[in-house]
Amino acid sequence: MVTFLVALLALILGFFIYGKIVDTFFGPTDKPTPAVVHNDGVDYIPLPTWKVFMIQLLNIAGLGPIFGALGGAMWGPSVYLWIVFGTIFAGGVHDYLSGMISLREDGKSISEVVGHHMGSTMLMIMRVFAVVLLVLVGTVFATGPAGLLSKLTGVAVTYVLPCVFLYYFLATLLPVDKIIARFYPLFGACLIIMALGIMGAMLLGVGGHHMPELTLANLHPAGADKMPIWPLMFITVACGAISGFHSTQSPIMSRCLKDERLGRPVFYGAMVAEGIIALIWATAGITFYESTGGLAAAMKAGGAGTVVYDICVGFMGTGVGATLAMLGVVACPITSGDTAFRSARLTLADWIGMEQKFPAKRLMLAVPILAIGGILSQMDFNIIWRYFSWTNQTLAMIVLWTGAVYLYRTKPGSKAYLIPAIPATFMAAVTSTYILQAPEGFQLASSITYPIGIVFAVVCVFLFAKSTLMKK
Repeated sequence: MVTFLVALLALILGFFIYGKIVDTFFGPTDKPTPAVVHNDGVDYIPLPTWKVFMIQLLNIAGLGPIFGALGGAMWGPSVYLWIVFGTIFAGGVHDYLSGMISLREDGKSISEVVGHHMGSTMLMIMRVFAVVLLVLVGTVFATGPAGLLSKLTGVAVTYVLPCVFLYYFLATLLPVDKIIARFYPLFGACLIIMALGIMGAMLLGVGGHHMPELTLANLHPAGADKMPIWPLMFITVACGAISGFHSTQSPIMSRCLKDERLGRPVFYGAMVAEGIIALIWATAGITFYESTGGLAAAMKAGGAGTVVYDICVGFMGTGVGATLAMLGVVACPITSGDTAFRSARLTLADWIGMEQKFPAKRLMLAVPILAIGGILSQMDFNIIWRYFSWTNQTLAMIVLWTGAVYLYRTKPGSKAYLIPAIPATFMAAVTSTYILQAPEGFQLASSITYPIGIVFAVVCVFLFAKSTLMKK
């Protein structure tokens, strides 16, 4: 219990202390925001701050801080360290900068932002990369909640999945204040009740379960040789510590924010809230099943959806509490899936320069995007999730480097660029090592992948220095 409470406190303090440092270096101004300047009644709409925060949280808090945290928990309590430090020094910085830079640049999608600061080649790479990632995210966040809803209602997945896609179609097509801004507060209440309920049950020792304390040992049931902490755990946790997907969502809210000074509570704050959700679920996975071996056996037997259901029922009972908890878990990915497809539409619209004020033009992009998602939803969920995880973290690395370039150019004479450059270097090593080593990658031995990962990170630092520091 002590480890959990210390980790929770660290996340909260991270928002107030490090979040403030990041915000101060960036320097919010009184400049009118895109929501005010370009109010079009569809995508650019000024919204109340509490709604913007709730939408941002639900946009980014998909299956990552739940399924990803449970997967990361199989390495043991050491996952707490990555969730805490990753959220504060990497994820929060990434989300804040992607949102604030987009806000400064008329709410442009992240691919356009990256291209503006990293060049035309990276612009084309990011456009393709972002659309592919968003469609994968939308697909993952359709099949996952469809399975959970099926278990909750008893209705077959084949009937539930089309209903989820129908909702995604409406959320992708309609103005942001018609569905997203109206229903997200309700979904947010479910999510908060779920998190607080499970955390409270663990702290009270419901069922005789005891929270494990921190150990740096690799406790993965498959063994340290087959499942090393580096880099596998850092990719598996995904959204619970840092997520490139978030950078595709931040521009949606940068088009709805009324004041630049609200960026820290909305962008950095939502990431910290997601880190807390991930911490709760990682702890719940180990606590409820008593060990990483028990968690792994449950995951293998029934999948992550069944594990989520069992934890909710085990800690909160079969009544209203468990139902609300399950609805929170379902709402979490659904409210990321709909905005994933919406972001894909906006990214394509920015790419080809298509005005999105009129419904017919939104249809031209929404229909093919959702059709592709529907086809991909028939594939193996685990395969899609693995590729999503690596693509996700690679995008985060690129966005962090973009943030470093932006701060170097806009804050001359300061060391502000180090705030994103340090986690960008770390993520460069993580992502390159993972794809070389992972089963879905090149399956090379760690004796080869570890040195190459370090070399790649060093090359990234050199290229950054060459394009900025060495130009003095």
